[in-house]
Amino acid sequence: MALLSPVSSSCLPRLCSQLAAHDAVVDTKSRVCLSSASSHLQRSLIHKCYLDKRESHGFKVSASASVTADVSTAEVAVKSPIVKGDTWSIHKFGGTCVGTAQRIQNVANIVIEDSSERKLVVVSAMSKVTDMMYDLIEKAQSRDDSYEAALDAVFEKHKLTAVNLLDGDELASFLSVLTRDVHNLKAMLRAIYIAGHGTESFSAFVAGHGELWSAQILSAVLRKGGIDCTWMDTRDVLIVTPAGSNQVDPDYEESEQRLDNWLSQNPSKVVVATGFIASTPQNIPTTLKRDGSDFSAAIMGALFRARQVTIWTDVDGVYSADPRKVSEAVVLNTLSYQEAWEMSYFGANVLHPRTIIPVMQYDIPIVIRNIFNLSAPGTKICRAPIIEAEVKKDSVAYVKGFATIDNLALVNVEGTGMAGVPGTASAIFAAVKDVGANVIMISQASSEHSVCFAVPEKEVNAVAKALEARFRQALSAGRLSQVAIIPNCSILAAVGQKMASTPGVSATLFNALAKANINIRAIAQGCSEYNITVVVKREDCVRALRAVHSRFYLSKTSIAVGIIGPGLIGATLLNQLRDQAAVLKEKSKTDLRVMGIIGSKKMLLSDTGIDLSNWKELQNEKGEKADLEKFVHHVHGNHFIPNTVLVDCTSSTDVADHYHDWLHTGIHIITPNKKANSGPLDKYLKLRARQRQSFTHYFYEATVGAGLPIMHTLRDLLQTGDKIIKIEGIFSGTLSYIFNSFVDTRAFSEVVMEAKAAGYTEPDPRDDLAGTDVARKVIILARECGLNLELSDIPVQSLVPDPLKETASVDDFMQQLPSYDSDIATKRQAAEDAGEVLRYVGVVDVKNQKGVVELQRYKKQHPFAQLSGSDNIIAFTTERYNKQPLIVRGPGAGAEVTAGGVFSDLLRLASNLGAPSC
Repeated sequence: MALLSPVSSSCLPRLCSQLAAHDAVVDTKSRVCLSSASSHLQRSLIHKCYLDKRESHGFKVSASASVTADVSTAEVAVKSPIVKGDTWSIHKFGGTCVGTAQRIQNVANIVIEDSSERKLVVVSAMSKVTDMMYDLIEKAQSRDDSYEAALDAVFEKHKLTAVNLLDGDELASFLSVLTRDVHNLKAMLRAIYIAGHGTESFSAFVAGHGELWSAQILSAVLRKGGIDCTWMDTRDVLIVTPAGSNQVDPDYEESEQRLDNWLSQNPSKVVVATGFIASTPQNIPTTLKRDGSDFSAAIMGALFRARQVTIWTDVDGVYSADPRKVSEAVVLNTLSYQEAWEMSYFGANVLHPRTIIPVMQYDIPIVIRNIFNLSAPGTKICRAPIIEAEVKKDSVAYVKGFATIDNLALVNVEGTGMAGVPGTASAIFAAVKDVGANVIMISQASSEHSVCFAVPEKEVNAVAKALEARFRQALSAGRLSQVAIIPNCSILAAVGQKMASTPGVSATLFNALAKANINIRAIAQGCSEYNITVVVKREDCVRALRAVHSRFYLSKTSIAVGIIGPGLIGATLLNQLRDQAAVLKEKSKTDLRVMGIIGSKKMLLSDTGIDLSNWKELQNEKGEKADLEKFVHHVHGNHFIPNTVLVDCTSSTDVADHYHDWLHTGIHIITPNKKANSGPLDKYLKLRARQRQSFTHYFYEATVGAGLPIMHTLRDLLQTGDKIIKIEGIFSGTLSYIFNSFVDTRAFSEVVMEAKAAGYTEPDPRDDLAGTDVARKVIILARECGLNLELSDIPVQSLVPDPLKETASVDDFMQQLPSYDSDIATKRQAAEDAGEVLRYVGVVDVKNQKGVVELQRYKKQHPFAQLSGSDNIIAFTTERYNKQPLIVRGPGAGAEVTAGGVFSDLLRLASNLGAPSC
């Protein structure tokens, strides 16, 4: 580039002419009140400040703004050899990284410790400064006098920072530049204040000062640390052209020529460059728009053919999902360029999509690092991802991350007249373009009956009006049936380069959403298969994100567990969960996480999972007043695990009455509580219908036979087509113990007293002897077999003598019971005389559609006569098992086995939600 003479006054009209031509293009919508005189004043001030700034750093500029050496020293500059290539490494530090004097010093230390032979450091303005600069312009345009005080605050922020970092000539030099810049800015803002308007180029010039000041401060700090360093005003090098939609395109050829010229005159091995700012081909100051500093670093990386571009920020790298929404998101070691592109497009906090373009051409990797955690290796973005050792051959390895976009609306244009009509889609999107709306996603059925697309919700009304106007005739004629708007939507995108041509990834994604009870409104997937995009309700978005992330990145199945009733059974279950949780997580990838425990008076809640090794102590220390509604809301909605199960270990009818609503909201239920399944028939039928409609699970194995697989066996028989004829059994562990011990000459009251002392009976033994508990089990089995019976339809033979049914206290009952021993002793003797034994049984006679609970006699060879202790026994007589009934026998009472039955249901739920078999 030719060297030109110093600036003369004759150059000013020519530059003003160039600015006028530029503003005529980019600022055609200037306010009427902006006079030509004030416009000229703004342009002249830009030009003067730009020249002052360059002259203050030993450079002069001609009217064409070519960068030159000071010709008073030499007419021809002596050029140094230009070095590019992998000896250069690029570092970019954002506003947070240079937000304070201490942080700028930390940046300097990182640059000094970098062993690269040559380093280019791209810096943003100090934290919040760019916003402050734009605010100055807004205040001036609004004729708000406070713009001067706001500018003084900016001045003081940088002055204080410099005083804390610099001294001597470096401090004096910077403060001189800062003072002159602020003086000039006040004059420029005054021009805006007078005109009531500022052009785009004027705003860009003002806003870019933050980068100029931070670059100068950092370069001075590096020089103070003994580093041979200079700073670069990238407006002298980087040339861009407007590309519409608030974007610019780099002119690489022109920029490379200017960079070569700059490097020939500035041979330092460490260069601090301004991010965000650039120039137009007419040498008008401009910016790379918001998030432009990352773009600057990538462009510089391409121009220098650098070895690597490191983006320093305040996070450890790129996460598998937004950690604010998914607390167990993980930092990704590597991403391909395409994966990073897709994730950033869909809102992930990675990079601006355009940042990746410059480095892809030269295969320059980008590394995202955390300036506040130097031990974290960060995320490497490159063309050929490193094959990670932990990657396994399953669908998890093929999905790198998930991202979401909120506040969207779906627009659905449909009608039979669209099918096979060329130009319909073109007309739709032309109308959308005319209102300036941004289409985020498009989905069209192969039938061409409808076109569905997503736009920002704030733009949807304008889009709908434009489409209705454009297709008014087609709508009237019925060729189009409707232009429908579906508001309150969000997009969820799964991204991974290895998803391409990998069977099962989509199925896993959709299965995870289905298991979390998430309805999908629209789906899109390109043929490149780098992402799968779904549209869901806004209120479901976070839960959907957690569901898919949990499925791909955590355990195969993660379930939030809420325990209701930490009594004997509930406490035993918690202990079993404590002992098995780690094993389940390792072997079957099942994460059962207890998020809440509620008793009758207190409840304990946790956002991440309760430590089950000391849950009782925690409940005493940190427990709050029991509130079932708050408890359910917490367990179901306030954490990162998408699947929720409530385990009701009470015998409460009030709790059981909530099952219907809980199933409706997508909560799974597991319970040993018999009240729901043996209560009023209409409630039971509504409960089962709701369970089927809501695609939730309702398991109650422990309601009959504690931990014995009675319900499971019955379901297997029915589902495989067998027909049940009769179910007969000893369903009460208490009554089993009593009649197994009621032998020889022992008195019935003595055996009952012994069972009570051993803890086999309820506190009031009449609750067991009345037979109601057995009747509830009979009704549960009968309804499972399809019999619509009420509890009142089951005849029950009570073992409580009629005169003692109304006895006030348990003690009175126990004292008076021996008076009635002779009645039942007579029955025992009659049975013994016939070679039989007494057993208290429940019977479901499916063939005759009835049930009964009574004391019956069985031959001593019968399986029911062979029991010992408190065992239960159930016989299934079916068409397949007719001559020889199918027998299930084992312990049917006790906290351990009952809790074990509930635990078994939890594992069954996990299996249904996707956990593999062990």
